[in-house]
Amino acid sequence: MSFKSEINRRRTFGIISHPDAGKTTLTEKLLLFGGAIQEAGAVKSNKIKKGATSDFMEIERQRGISVATSVLAFEYNGIKINILDTPGHKDFAEDTFRTLTAVDSVIVVIDVAKGVEEQTEKLVEVCRMRNIPMIVFINKMDREGKDAFDLLDEVEQKLGLKVVPLSFPIGMGYDFKGIYNIWEKNVNLFSGDSRKDIEETIEISDLASPELDKIVGEKAANTLREEIELVDGIYPQFNKEEYLQGQVQPVFFGSALNNFGVRELLDCFVDIAPKPRAKQSEERLVQPDEDKFSGFVFKIHANMDPNHRNRLAFVKIVSGEFKRNAPYLHVRSNKKVKFSSPNAFFAEKKEIVDISYPGDIVGLQDTGSFKIGDTLTEGEVIHYKGVPSFSPEHFRYINNADPLKSKQLNKGIDQLMDEGVAQLFTLELNGRKVIGTVGALQYEVIQYRLEHEYGAKCTYENLNVFKACWVEPKDKKSDEFKEFLRVKQRFLAKDKRNQLVFLADSQFSLQMTEQKYPNIKFHLTSEFD
Repeated sequence: MSFKSEINRRRTFGIISHPDAGKTTLTEKLLLFGGAIQEAGAVKSNKIKKGATSDFMEIERQRGISVATSVLAFEYNGIKINILDTPGHKDFAEDTFRTLTAVDSVIVVIDVAKGVEEQTEKLVEVCRMRNIPMIVFINKMDREGKDAFDLLDEVEQKLGLKVVPLSFPIGMGYDFKGIYNIWEKNVNLFSGDSRKDIEETIEISDLASPELDKIVGEKAANTLREEIELVDGIYPQFNKEEYLQGQVQPVFFGSALNNFGVRELLDCFVDIAPKPRAKQSEERLVQPDEDKFSGFVFKIHANMDPNHRNRLAFVKIVSGEFKRNAPYLHVRSNKKVKFSSPNAFFAEKKEIVDISYPGDIVGLQDTGSFKIGDTLTEGEVIHYKGVPSFSPEHFRYINNADPLKSKQLNKGIDQLMDEGVAQLFTLELNGRKVIGTVGALQYEVIQYRLEHEYGAKCTYENLNVFKACWVEPKDKKSDEFKEFLRVKQRFLAKDKRNQLVFLADSQFSLQMTEQKYPNIKFHLTSEFD
């Protein structure tokens, strides 16, 4: 197959939502339709000990939430689909924001009963800023929830989207009969038997047909006819170009747990979702069909395989072909690197690939040379933009709870911090280690992973810090800077890259310090160099 047609058959997308809206369940069912797995693991059910395929970390299986983005690839009707299943919990938002730099489109999952929730608003805002095409999937239609039209209004108002329903529910909850597929002009009936791996559908192409009354009952049939007339009157016709520019968002209804409405979503997605898109670098716009390879690291994961203590850097390929054992330039370090075993993903299962194309995600073995945002090319010096880095909001001292395991603890902290999950600061005064995170739940995850992946135990102590600010003096030899180092010694630390950081204990203290030392700049992100 030619290079161009390989690009054209790729679709890379992320699934985003508030926790518990059914994101991971939807991922499972998409894999099921793609023939990538034989049975879906129930994320919540303890009866089925088989966890969800995308939640492969032990802590995710225990808690029933996703704490790291996982990458899954499968083929469907000749199309190569790459899914990035992201964490919904706000404490892991940083991982999700980074992942959104690597996707070409997004599916937003909304719970029919809860409607639009806070975390969904934040994530959709990031997508809107980047004009990422979005499809909305309203999930759990087999439960009682909000009226379909009310939900569509809520999505438009709270998320600022312009929606176009491409399917519509027939009833909901106990009265849920099925879905009218506006996109394909047919009716799919809901049997409610979740044991079936893939739902059967009875197709009726004409809504006026008396056949519809027989199957769903006269009352439901008449209601559906009225509602579809209303949909035609209120909402615009679907326009693929507007969708690709992020101006309109198609909406589907269904129940991921019961495999219902998922095939319709997938078929339409394959039809309309964008192929790999061009990406802006600081130097120029890079097109996917350029001959020369380029890509960027958007995630680092330690211990994909706890038996081998390995680190993987996830690279999104933007242009050209990525070939095994070919030499590439690591732009930040200006060194040539080769990769003998690049991996393609299926959750924690990996296979070595000889060649990958734009849109694909490859995992590269990393000995510590990569950091998030790094660019790889065939020689051109370019820097990809838009991998955000946040100033932490929570700070705690980390203490070793088992003195015999200090080596394991240091190694564990070192590797987990490289993932970008949290940030490590070492105090100048006494060498104590401080961990800064975006959300408090991160501390539990770090503690759990240190114990189960590295055999090290830790405890935390609260630390009163308002913000971590990276210090940039105009002149390192000036008396002003020397005085700052002496006076603020207690509040100074070094980050993992040995940059100087000022840990301000309050907003007032930060403002006073800025006034007192006008020739020193204080940055809320480390990416100012």
